[in-house]
Amino acid sequence: MVTAMSTPTVSLPTPLILELTLTDEQYYQLCQHHRDLKFERTATGELIVMSPIGGNTGRYNVKLTTQLDLWNTRTQLGEVFDSSTGFKLPNGADRSPDVAWVRGDRWHTLTPEQQEKFVPLCPDFVIELMSPSDSLERTRQKMNEYLENGTQLGWLINRKAKQLEVFRPRQSPEILNAPNIISGETVLPEFQLNLSVIW
Repeated sequence: MVTAMSTPTVSLPTPLILELTLTDEQYYQLCQHHRDLKFERTATGELIVMSPIGGNTGRYNVKLTTQLDLWNTRTQLGEVFDSSTGFKLPNGADRSPDVAWVRGDRWHTLTPEQQEKFVPLCPDFVIELMSPSDSLERTRQKMNEYLENGTQLGWLINRKAKQLEVFRPRQSPEILNAPNIISGETVLPEFQLNLSVIW
């Protein structure tokens, strides 16, 4: 008689935070060899392993990135990046915002090798779209980290609460309740994000 063997499973917290000592090259190779996972690394070297996002978060990410890219294609003011792009921040952290934008003059100061690997600078503009498993406090900490490292404007979108938090340097976050349109201010001249497709 043949009996089916059960496969042991392990339940891990999401995100999983590991204390590992990795060089920048080791971290880069880890990400290259495990493209089905999303990694970030804190300024103190903790490795954060995140699960793939769900369908709704993925399709809303596309709507955000597309709107920013259409504006950027028209203005040619910089470069737009999606959530799979790694940025090496000045404080040593490796982060991957859901949507990011870098001014063209800053992007073109990088060497071809720097452009090919994780981008060694902090984006000028970022969007973080919270997924159901994200912690609001942890995401706010990440937004403040972006500001401390040079980001000029950041939007944290909390679909569950139907709120958008605007992060600007040296200011407290501004919380907006389900805005339909938001301006890119002077950082993204004439950019208007349509949020009615998100709520």
